[in-house]
Amino acid sequence: MIVANGLTKYYGQFAAIEQVDFSVEKGEIIGFLGPNGAGKTTTMRVLTGFTPPSRGTAEIAGYDITKDPVEVKRRVGYLPESVPLYDEMLVCSFLSYVAEVKGVASGQRRLEVERVMERCGLSHMSHRVLRNLSKGYRQRVGLAQALIGNPPVLILDEPTVGLDPQQIIEIRQMIKELGADHTVLLSTHILPEVTMVCQRVLIINKGRIVAQDTMQNLAGANSVIELEVSGETSAAAAALEKVGELVSFSSEGATRFTAVAKEGCEPGPAVTKALIEAGVGVVSLRRRTQTLEDIFLRSISGDEAANAGGAK
Repeated sequence: MIVANGLTKYYGQFAAIEQVDFSVEKGEIIGFLGPNGAGKTTTMRVLTGFTPPSRGTAEIAGYDITKDPVEVKRRVGYLPESVPLYDEMLVCSFLSYVAEVKGVASGQRRLEVERVMERCGLSHMSHRVLRNLSKGYRQRVGLAQALIGNPPVLILDEPTVGLDPQQIIEIRQMIKELGADHTVLLSTHILPEVTMVCQRVLIINKGRIVAQDTMQNLAGANSVIELEVSGETSAAAAALEKVGELVSFSSEGATRFTAVAKEGCEPGPAVTKALIEAGVGVVSLRRRTQTLEDIFLRSISGDEAANAGGAK
């Protein structure tokens, strides 16, 4: 349903995204992750036709974003990070206006508005003025306007940002339910949200895709070692650098380290031996499986870790 090939967008001499390649199959909910300024919103704006690519192509539901932009817009429901609402309008009037803009037949608009309000839990708010809605209900209206016309693809940029825990749970459940009928590309900074909602993960950093796969495949057979030591931090780092069973490591404060083991390796004995030989005491050592946070941080911090001597 979404295919991007070599998408590149320049602002002056700055490449906001460069050579972005990925695909999203029908019915998938994909988590789109990256640090601030990594290129997530730019990618979404290019895919939805808000800004043209400088280079590369993309298709939405079989339509090219540059050759058939109107057809693409008919097949995409877009929720930007800042929900585009007219605060002086009623909920029902705003959604009716969106239906008209999207080309819903006049005889079908009332039914379509009722459908999306019911789907998003807004029926009892239909005659409320938009400016008087809470943040959570404003997000629901944003989702409802994206659903007008029943587009097969939904592109959602930070749909739960700024919500309280109860609102996050409600919007998250709504997105999971939408995945039964729509293909969803979901940008978020809440990593547990991706684990609970999404089937696959795309990670972007500095404008380039650095990882994409299922959580299971990204985690692979690598395990993580959490280590607390006593002694010089620099001596501990130098000792860990020599352990061949580790892919990378990073310091977590003055005496704590987190290390990623090579696939299939059990590095505990080698780590303990290296530290003791370096005169560093081992206070605790614990092995666990990789989390999405581990994968995310490892994917975006390769250059920084290499510069700090932590990448192997």
